[in-house]
Amino acid sequence: MTAGDSGTAPGGSGTAPGEGGTAAEGTGAGRTGVATATGPGTGRTGGPERTGTLPAWGLVAGAVSAVLVATAFGAAEAVPGIALPGPLVEYGLPVLRVLLDLAAVAVVGLSFLPRLLGFDDPDRTEPVMRRARPLAVSFAWAWAVLALLTIVFLTAELNAGAVPTPGMVAEYVNEVGAGQGLLFSAACALAYAGIGLLAVRFGEKVPAELRIVIALFGLLPIPVTGHAVESVWHDPIMISMELHVLGAAAWTGGLAVIALLVARDRELLARVLPGFSRLATLALIVVGVSGLVNGLATMALTPGVTLPGDLLASEYGLLVLVKVALTALLVPLAAQIRFRLLPRIERREGTAVAGWAAAEVTVMGMAYGIAVALTTAQIPPA
Repeated sequence: MTAGDSGTAPGGSGTAPGEGGTAAEGTGAGRTGVATATGPGTGRTGGPERTGTLPAWGLVAGAVSAVLVATAFGAAEAVPGIALPGPLVEYGLPVLRVLLDLAAVAVVGLSFLPRLLGFDDPDRTEPVMRRARPLAVSFAWAWAVLALLTIVFLTAELNAGAVPTPGMVAEYVNEVGAGQGLLFSAACALAYAGIGLLAVRFGEKVPAELRIVIALFGLLPIPVTGHAVESVWHDPIMISMELHVLGAAAWTGGLAVIALLVARDRELLARVLPGFSRLATLALIVVGVSGLVNGLATMALTPGVTLPGDLLASEYGLLVLVKVALTALLVPLAAQIRFRLLPRIERREGTAVAGWAAAEVTVMGMAYGIAVALTTAQIPPA
Protein backbone atom coordinates (compact mmCIF):
# COMPACT_ATOMS: atom_id res chain seq x y z
CA MET A 1 0.00 0.00 0.00
CA THR A 2 1.04 3.57 -0.50
CA ALA A 3 0.28 7.00 0.74
CA GLY A 4 -2.17 7.58 3.55
CA ASP A 5 -2.56 3.92 4.27
CA SER A 6 -4.95 2.80 6.89
CA GLY A 7 -5.58 -0.39 8.80
CA THR A 8 -7.48 -2.09 11.54
CA ALA A 9 -8.37 -1.43 15.07
CA PRO A 10 -5.83 -2.65 17.57
CA GLY A 11 -6.95 -6.14 18.41
CA GLY A 12 -10.05 -6.21 16.21
CA SER A 13 -11.47 -9.55 15.16
CA GLY A 14 -14.90 -11.02 14.78
CA THR A 15 -17.80 -13.29 15.50
CA ALA A 16 -21.45 -12.61 14.91
CA PRO A 17 -23.23 -9.94 16.97
CA GLY A 18 -24.23 -11.40 20.24
CA GLU A 19 -22.06 -14.44 19.77
CA GLY A 20 -18.99 -15.54 21.58
CA GLY A 21 -16.38 -18.15 20.83
CA THR A 22 -15.82 -21.73 21.86
CA ALA A 23 -15.54 -22.65 25.47
CA ALA A 24 -12.28 -23.35 27.24
CA GLU A 25 -13.35 -26.86 28.06
CA GLY A 26 -13.02 -29.87 25.85
CA THR A 27 -10.04 -30.95 23.77
CA GLY A 28 -11.31 -34.03 22.01
CA ALA A 29 -12.28 -34.83 18.47
CA GLY A 30 -14.59 -32.47 16.68
CA ARG A 31 -13.07 -29.39 18.33
CA THR A 32 -11.76 -27.28 15.46
CA GLY A 33 -11.85 -23.78 16.93
CA VAL A 34 -15.14 -23.08 15.15
CA ALA A 35 -17.50 -25.41 17.01
CA THR A 36 -21.20 -24.77 16.69
CA ALA A 37 -22.47 -26.15 19.99
CA THR A 38 -24.55 -23.65 21.94
CA GLY A 39 -25.79 -22.96 25.41
CA PRO A 40 -24.73 -20.87 28.37
CA GLY A 41 -22.52 -23.56 29.73
CA THR A 42 -20.54 -24.15 26.55
CA GLY A 43 -19.50 -20.61 25.66
CA ARG A 44 -19.62 -21.63 22.02
CA THR A 45 -21.13 -19.66 19.23
CA GLY A 46 -24.32 -20.95 17.70
CA GLY A 47 -24.31 -18.75 14.61
CA PRO A 48 -23.92 -20.08 11.10
CA GLU A 49 -20.45 -20.85 9.81
CA ARG A 50 -20.74 -18.08 7.22
CA THR A 51 -20.63 -15.52 10.05
CA GLY A 52 -16.90 -16.00 10.41
CA THR A 53 -16.32 -15.35 6.70
CA LEU A 54 -17.80 -11.84 6.74
CA PRO A 55 -14.42 -10.12 7.28
CA ALA A 56 -12.86 -12.04 4.37
CA TRP A 57 -15.66 -11.16 2.00
CA GLY A 58 -15.56 -7.58 3.22
CA LEU A 59 -11.81 -7.34 2.62
CA VAL A 60 -12.07 -8.65 -0.96
CA ALA A 61 -15.24 -6.73 -1.83
CA GLY A 62 -13.86 -3.48 -0.42
CA ALA A 63 -10.55 -3.84 -2.26
CA VAL A 64 -11.97 -4.82 -5.66
CA SER A 65 -14.78 -2.25 -5.64
CA ALA A 66 -12.43 0.55 -4.58
CA VAL A 67 -9.80 -0.22 -7.21
CA LEU A 68 -12.42 -0.47 -9.97
CA VAL A 69 -14.01 2.86 -9.02
CA ALA A 70 -10.60 4.54 -8.73
CA THR A 71 -9.51 3.10 -12.08
CA ALA A 72 -12.65 4.36 -13.79
CA PHE A 73 -12.12 7.76 -12.16
CA GLY A 74 -8.59 8.01 -13.55
CA ALA A 75 -9.19 6.38 -16.94
CA ALA A 76 -7.06 7.96 -19.64
CA GLU A 77 -8.85 9.71 -22.50
CA ALA A 78 -8.19 8.46 -26.00
CA VAL A 79 -5.62 10.48 -27.94
CA PRO A 80 -5.48 10.20 -31.76
CA GLY A 81 -2.44 8.22 -32.86
CA ILE A 82 -1.69 6.77 -29.39
CA ALA A 83 -2.76 3.20 -28.66
CA LEU A 84 -4.31 2.60 -25.25
CA PRO A 85 -4.74 -0.75 -23.48
CA GLY A 86 -8.11 -2.38 -23.94
CA PRO A 87 -10.65 -2.68 -21.12
CA LEU A 88 -9.38 -6.15 -20.19
CA VAL A 89 -5.93 -4.77 -19.41
CA GLU A 90 -7.11 -1.39 -18.12
CA TYR A 91 -9.37 -2.93 -15.48
CA GLY A 92 -7.92 -6.42 -15.22
CA LEU A 93 -4.44 -5.24 -14.25
CA PRO A 94 -5.46 -3.28 -11.13
CA VAL A 95 -7.77 -6.11 -10.04
CA LEU A 96 -4.91 -8.58 -10.39
CA ARG A 97 -2.64 -6.25 -8.43
CA VAL A 98 -5.05 -5.86 -5.54
CA LEU A 99 -5.77 -9.60 -5.43
CA LEU A 100 -2.00 -10.18 -5.40
CA ASP A 101 -1.70 -7.84 -2.43
CA LEU A 102 -4.52 -9.61 -0.58
CA ALA A 103 -3.03 -13.06 -1.21
CA ALA A 104 0.29 -11.87 0.20
CA VAL A 105 -1.51 -10.30 3.17
CA ALA A 106 -3.25 -13.61 3.88
CA VAL A 107 0.06 -15.48 3.82
CA VAL A 108 1.62 -12.97 6.22
CA GLY A 109 -1.32 -13.16 8.62
CA LEU A 110 -1.37 -16.96 8.59
CA SER A 111 2.39 -16.99 9.18
CA PHE A 112 2.07 -14.84 12.30
CA LEU A 113 -0.77 -16.96 13.71
CA PRO A 114 1.43 -19.57 15.48
CA ARG A 115 3.30 -16.82 17.33
CA LEU A 116 0.03 -15.18 18.33
CA LEU A 117 -1.48 -18.46 19.55
CA GLY A 118 1.62 -19.59 21.42
CA PHE A 119 2.72 -23.16 21.97
CA ASP A 120 1.65 -23.78 25.58
CA ASP A 121 -1.71 -25.42 24.82
CA PRO A 122 -1.39 -27.56 21.68
CA ASP A 123 -4.64 -29.40 22.39
CA ARG A 124 -6.50 -26.15 21.79
CA THR A 125 -4.26 -24.41 19.26
CA GLU A 126 -3.30 -27.31 17.01
CA PRO A 127 -6.82 -27.78 15.53
CA VAL A 128 -6.70 -24.13 14.47
CA MET A 129 -3.23 -24.52 12.96
CA ARG A 130 -4.30 -27.64 11.09
CA ARG A 131 -6.71 -25.39 9.21
CA ALA A 132 -4.28 -22.48 8.89
CA ARG A 133 -1.28 -24.30 7.38
CA PRO A 134 -3.00 -25.62 4.22
CA LEU A 135 -4.65 -22.22 3.76
CA ALA A 136 -1.24 -20.56 3.87
CA VAL A 137 0.05 -22.90 1.16
CA SER A 138 -3.01 -22.22 -1.03
CA PHE A 139 -2.63 -18.46 -0.68
CA ALA A 140 1.10 -18.73 -1.43
CA TRP A 141 0.32 -20.50 -4.70
CA ALA A 142 -2.26 -17.82 -5.48
CA TRP A 143 0.32 -15.14 -4.68
CA ALA A 144 2.84 -16.65 -7.11
CA VAL A 145 0.30 -17.13 -9.92
CA LEU A 146 -1.10 -13.61 -9.51
CA ALA A 147 2.39 -12.10 -9.53
CA LEU A 148 3.22 -13.87 -12.81
CA LEU A 149 -0.12 -12.89 -14.36
CA THR A 150 0.51 -9.30 -13.32
CA ILE A 151 3.81 -9.36 -15.23
CA VAL A 152 1.95 -10.52 -18.34
CA PHE A 153 -0.66 -7.77 -17.98
CA LEU A 154 2.04 -5.14 -17.38
CA THR A 155 3.69 -6.29 -20.58
CA ALA A 156 0.37 -5.96 -22.40
CA GLU A 157 -0.10 -2.48 -20.95
CA LEU A 158 3.32 -1.41 -22.22
CA ASN A 159 2.63 -2.90 -25.66
CA ALA A 160 -0.93 -1.68 -26.15
CA GLY A 161 -2.78 -3.43 -28.94
CA ALA A 162 -0.47 -6.45 -29.01
CA VAL A 163 -0.90 -9.87 -27.43
CA PRO A 164 2.09 -10.48 -25.14
CA THR A 165 4.46 -13.20 -26.33
CA PRO A 166 6.97 -15.03 -24.13
CA GLY A 167 9.72 -12.96 -25.74
CA MET A 168 7.92 -9.69 -24.92
CA VAL A 169 7.39 -10.80 -21.33
CA ALA A 170 11.05 -11.80 -20.97
CA GLU A 171 12.12 -8.44 -22.39
CA TYR A 172 9.86 -6.63 -19.95
CA VAL A 173 11.29 -8.51 -16.98
CA ASN A 174 14.83 -7.91 -18.19
CA GLU A 175 14.40 -4.16 -18.67
CA VAL A 176 11.77 -3.00 -16.17
CA GLY A 177 12.28 -3.00 -12.40
CA ALA A 178 8.61 -3.72 -11.73
CA GLY A 179 8.86 -6.98 -13.67
CA GLN A 180 11.99 -8.04 -11.82
CA GLY A 181 10.41 -7.19 -8.47
CA LEU A 182 7.27 -9.19 -9.20
CA LEU A 183 9.30 -12.15 -10.43
CA PHE A 184 11.30 -12.13 -7.21
CA SER A 185 8.09 -11.86 -5.20
CA ALA A 186 6.65 -14.86 -7.06
CA ALA A 187 9.82 -16.84 -6.32
CA CYS A 188 9.46 -16.06 -2.61
CA ALA A 189 5.83 -17.17 -2.74
CA LEU A 190 6.82 -20.48 -4.34
CA ALA A 191 9.55 -20.97 -1.74
CA TYR A 192 6.95 -20.30 0.96
CA ALA A 193 4.62 -22.89 -0.60
CA GLY A 194 7.37 -25.49 -0.40
CA ILE A 195 8.17 -24.66 3.23
CA GLY A 196 4.45 -24.53 3.95
CA LEU A 197 3.95 -28.06 2.66
CA LEU A 198 6.61 -29.22 5.09
CA ALA A 199 4.71 -27.42 7.87
CA VAL A 200 1.50 -29.20 6.84
CA ARG A 201 3.35 -32.50 7.18
CA PHE A 202 5.47 -31.82 10.28
CA GLY A 203 3.58 -29.04 12.07
CA GLU A 204 5.47 -26.51 14.15
CA LYS A 205 8.68 -28.49 13.83
CA VAL A 206 9.03 -26.17 10.83
CA PRO A 207 9.74 -22.85 12.57
CA ALA A 208 7.07 -20.19 12.27
CA GLU A 209 9.83 -17.59 12.15
CA LEU A 210 11.11 -19.06 8.88
CA ARG A 211 7.69 -18.74 7.28
CA ILE A 212 7.30 -15.18 8.57
CA VAL A 213 10.68 -14.12 7.16
CA ILE A 214 10.01 -15.61 3.71
CA ALA A 215 6.54 -14.04 3.54
CA LEU A 216 7.78 -10.58 4.54
CA PHE A 217 10.79 -10.89 2.24
CA GLY A 218 8.43 -11.52 -0.67
CA LEU A 219 6.66 -8.23 0.04
CA LEU A 220 9.80 -6.09 -0.22
CA PRO A 221 9.86 -5.75 -4.03
CA ILE A 222 6.24 -4.61 -4.24
CA PRO A 223 6.90 -0.87 -3.70
CA VAL A 224 9.12 -0.75 -6.82
CA THR A 225 5.98 -1.25 -8.93
CA GLY A 226 4.72 2.22 -8.02
CA HIS A 227 5.90 5.77 -8.67
CA ALA A 228 9.64 6.38 -8.65
CA VAL A 229 10.98 9.58 -7.09
CA GLU A 230 14.25 10.81 -8.55
CA SER A 231 15.84 12.89 -5.79
CA VAL A 232 18.25 12.70 -2.90
CA TRP A 233 15.25 11.54 -0.85
CA HIS A 234 14.70 8.45 -3.00
CA ASP A 235 16.27 5.98 -0.57
CA PRO A 236 14.54 7.30 2.59
CA ILE A 237 11.20 7.30 0.77
CA MET A 238 11.73 3.72 -0.41
CA ILE A 239 12.56 2.62 3.15
CA SER A 240 9.43 4.35 4.36
CA MET A 241 7.40 2.55 1.68
CA GLU A 242 8.87 -0.80 2.68
CA LEU A 243 7.93 -0.21 6.32
CA HIS A 244 4.50 0.86 5.16
CA VAL A 245 3.93 -2.31 3.13
CA LEU A 246 5.21 -4.63 5.87
CA GLY A 247 3.23 -2.91 8.62
CA ALA A 248 0.00 -2.92 6.61
CA ALA A 249 0.36 -6.60 5.71
CA ALA A 250 1.00 -7.70 9.30
CA TRP A 251 -1.87 -5.58 10.58
CA THR A 252 -4.45 -6.49 7.93
CA GLY A 253 -3.45 -10.14 7.69
CA GLY A 254 -3.39 -10.59 11.45
CA LEU A 255 -6.86 -9.12 11.90
CA ALA A 256 -8.39 -11.12 9.06
CA VAL A 257 -6.89 -14.41 10.26
CA ILE A 258 -7.96 -13.84 13.86
CA ALA A 259 -11.48 -13.06 12.68
CA LEU A 260 -11.65 -16.18 10.51
CA LEU A 261 -9.91 -18.81 12.62
CA VAL A 262 -9.79 -17.67 16.23
CA ALA A 263 -12.71 -15.40 17.03
CA ARG A 264 -15.22 -18.20 17.57
CA ASP A 265 -13.20 -19.57 20.49
CA ARG A 266 -13.53 -17.22 23.47
CA GLU A 267 -10.58 -18.66 25.31
CA LEU A 268 -8.19 -18.40 22.36
CA LEU A 269 -9.54 -14.98 21.46
CA ALA A 270 -8.85 -13.74 24.98
CA ARG A 271 -5.28 -15.01 24.74
CA VAL A 272 -4.51 -13.73 21.24
CA LEU A 273 -6.18 -10.32 21.24
CA PRO A 274 -4.02 -8.50 23.83
CA GLY A 275 -0.80 -9.40 22.00
CA PHE A 276 -2.26 -8.55 18.63
CA SER A 277 -3.53 -5.27 20.06
CA ARG A 278 0.03 -4.21 20.81
CA LEU A 279 1.15 -5.22 17.31
CA ALA A 280 -1.76 -3.37 15.75
CA THR A 281 -1.04 -0.23 17.73
CA LEU A 282 2.54 -0.19 16.48
CA ALA A 283 1.36 -0.92 12.94
CA LEU A 284 -1.15 1.93 13.17
CA ILE A 285 1.62 4.39 13.91
CA VAL A 286 4.00 3.06 11.26
CA VAL A 287 1.39 2.66 8.53
CA GLY A 288 -0.40 5.93 9.17
CA VAL A 289 2.68 8.13 9.39
CA SER A 290 4.64 6.47 6.58
CA GLY A 291 1.64 6.43 4.25
CA LEU A 292 0.93 10.12 4.64
CA VAL A 293 4.61 11.05 4.35
CA ASN A 294 5.04 8.88 1.25
CA GLY A 295 2.10 10.43 -0.54
CA LEU A 296 2.95 14.03 0.25
CA ALA A 297 6.67 13.52 -0.45
CA THR A 298 5.95 11.90 -3.81
CA MET A 299 3.90 14.91 -4.81
CA ALA A 300 6.26 17.51 -3.35
CA LEU A 301 9.26 16.04 -5.19
CA THR A 302 7.47 15.85 -8.54
CA PRO A 303 8.39 18.76 -10.85
CA GLY A 304 5.49 21.08 -11.56
CA VAL A 305 3.50 20.10 -8.47
CA THR A 306 2.76 22.55 -5.68
CA LEU A 307 1.20 21.79 -2.32
CA PRO A 308 -1.39 22.02 -0.97
CA GLY A 309 -3.19 23.27 -4.06
CA ASP A 310 -2.50 20.24 -6.27
CA LEU A 311 -4.01 17.87 -3.72
CA LEU A 312 -7.37 18.83 -5.19
CA ALA A 313 -6.15 19.38 -8.74
CA SER A 314 -4.66 15.98 -9.55
CA GLU A 315 -5.84 12.41 -9.57
CA TYR A 316 -3.03 11.37 -7.25
CA GLY A 317 -3.78 14.12 -4.74
CA LEU A 318 -7.46 13.24 -4.61
CA LEU A 319 -6.67 9.60 -4.01
CA VAL A 320 -4.31 10.56 -1.19
CA LEU A 321 -7.16 12.50 0.40
CA VAL A 322 -9.44 9.47 0.03
CA LYS A 323 -6.85 7.38 1.87
CA VAL A 324 -6.72 9.96 4.66
CA ALA A 325 -10.52 9.84 4.88
CA LEU A 326 -10.44 6.04 5.15
CA THR A 327 -7.92 6.33 7.96
CA ALA A 328 -10.22 8.74 9.76
CA LEU A 329 -13.13 6.35 9.27
CA LEU A 330 -11.17 3.63 11.05
CA VAL A 331 -10.73 5.70 14.21
CA PRO A 332 -14.22 5.12 15.69
CA LEU A 333 -14.08 1.45 14.70
CA ALA A 334 -10.73 1.11 16.44
CA ALA A 335 -11.97 2.90 19.54
CA GLN A 336 -15.06 0.68 19.81
CA ILE A 337 -13.12 -2.57 19.57
CA ARG A 338 -10.07 -1.52 21.57
CA PHE A 339 -11.72 0.23 24.48
CA ARG A 340 -15.20 -1.29 24.73
CA LEU A 341 -15.06 -4.83 23.35
CA LEU A 342 -11.54 -5.97 24.22
CA PRO A 343 -12.03 -5.76 28.03
CA ARG A 344 -15.14 -7.93 27.71
CA ILE A 345 -13.32 -10.38 25.45
CA GLU A 346 -10.55 -10.68 28.04
CA ARG A 347 -13.25 -11.65 30.56
CA ARG A 348 -14.40 -14.38 28.12
CA GLU A 349 -17.75 -12.66 27.57
CA GLY A 350 -19.69 -12.78 24.33
CA THR A 351 -19.45 -9.61 22.27
CA ALA A 352 -20.88 -8.16 19.07
CA VAL A 353 -17.40 -7.95 17.60
CA ALA A 354 -18.13 -9.60 14.22
CA GLY A 355 -19.88 -6.60 12.74
CA TRP A 356 -17.14 -4.24 13.89
CA ALA A 357 -14.39 -6.47 12.55
CA ALA A 358 -16.15 -6.92 9.21
CA ALA A 359 -16.64 -3.17 8.84
CA GLU A 360 -13.04 -2.50 9.79
CA VAL A 361 -11.60 -5.06 7.40
CA THR A 362 -13.83 -3.77 4.60
CA VAL A 363 -12.40 -0.27 5.06
CA MET A 364 -8.92 -1.78 5.04
CA GLY A 365 -9.73 -3.52 1.76
CA MET A 366 -10.86 -0.21 0.30
CA ALA A 367 -7.53 1.28 1.39
CA TYR A 368 -5.69 -1.48 -0.47
CA GLY A 369 -7.76 -0.77 -3.57
CA ILE A 370 -6.97 2.95 -3.45
CA ALA A 371 -3.31 2.11 -2.84
CA VAL A 372 -3.14 0.10 -6.06
CA ALA A 373 -4.78 2.97 -7.95
CA LEU A 374 -2.18 5.33 -6.49
CA THR A 375 0.66 3.37 -8.09
CA THR A 376 -0.47 4.49 -11.56
CA ALA A 377 -2.35 7.69 -10.77
CA GLN A 378 -1.43 10.91 -12.55
CA ILE A 379 0.59 13.14 -10.21
CA PRO A 380 0.87 16.44 -12.12
CA PRO A 381 -2.34 18.43 -12.48
CA ALA A 382 -4.36 17.45 -15.50
